[in-house]
Amino acid sequence: MTGGDQDILLDCEAVSCTLATSRGPLALLKDVTFRLGRRTALGIVGESGAGKSMLIKGIMGLTPSDITVAGRIGLDGEDMVAMPEARKRALLGRKVGMVFQNPMTSLNPFVRVGRQIDEASRLHLRLGKAEARARAIALLSQVGIPDPQECYAEYPHRFSGGMKQRIMIATALACEPELLIADEATTALDVTVQKDILDLLQALQGQRRMSMILVTHNLAVVASRTDELLVLYGGRVVEYGPTERVFAAPRHRYTEALLSAVPRMDEPAHTRLRTIPGRPPDPQDRPAGCPFAARCPAAEERCRQEMPGMTLDADGRHGFACFVPVPAPGPGATAARAEATS
Repeated sequence: MTGGDQDILLDCEAVSCTLATSRGPLALLKDVTFRLGRRTALGIVGESGAGKSMLIKGIMGLTPSDITVAGRIGLDGEDMVAMPEARKRALLGRKVGMVFQNPMTSLNPFVRVGRQIDEASRLHLRLGKAEARARAIALLSQVGIPDPQECYAEYPHRFSGGMKQRIMIATALACEPELLIADEATTALDVTVQKDILDLLQALQGQRRMSMILVTHNLAVVASRTDELLVLYGGRVVEYGPTERVFAAPRHRYTEALLSAVPRMDEPAHTRLRTIPGRPPDPQDRPAGCPFAARCPAAEERCRQEMPGMTLDADGRHGFACFVPVPAPGPGATAARAEATS
């Protein structure tokens, strides 16, 4: 998806997550492959249960002990699946920052804000107490906290959800990471606050020249804030490619269905919203073929029996796993759709 290996920060190859159960192994994520370039923003989208958060937990080494992670997760050339735990913690703590879903529960309510930000920089960057404090206050100011020195000395309960998420972003940036991951980072926030947080993340990515992963079920979040898009369904990658291209000309039937369910500004008022019939597959009873086959209006018998491989377009940047893909539109239709869904 990106240039040469020197331009690749995160390289995931055939990543699978399997849960050990009393009835045998249960595949939660299967053969997920993608590459993330330096200074690139990637959106990971899909319905609840698609495997988005499981993929992030696998990358971050946060999966429970009864889940086995297989495949290769290469971070700056080092395979985190194969490396010792101590080395993994050091690498992730220094190179990757994480903003979790719910800011209300992400911060320790019994520890002052400043100490929570200081902890990572003192551990991984070996900063002294005064230097770590100065860095934390500067970060709080950078993420838009009105009185950063006062905030540094306060407990988290004194702040609103939006302010707590800004504190979480400051904490994630404490070690100057090369990759920032935001996993549904606006879930518990008001709509206006959501936009502020997303705009802040986008601005910080540009200023710090980081890579970024935005995980969401909301397509509007990634439409103008990411360079590339990865669509997950049933624990598998069903489509990936440049965000603008996937929005303008989706090839997998699931991606098309997701985009069709987004309200459009060019439709008459009170137009009935489109939905995707059926439900995502149960991980305990996933079909042998395409996981979307039971909900797909274009599915054939082959789709139900065999998992399609990834088909790439001419330049190798846009891929989709579908036996009966959406026909590629002409140039005029592509431009019209891109404008309508942006």
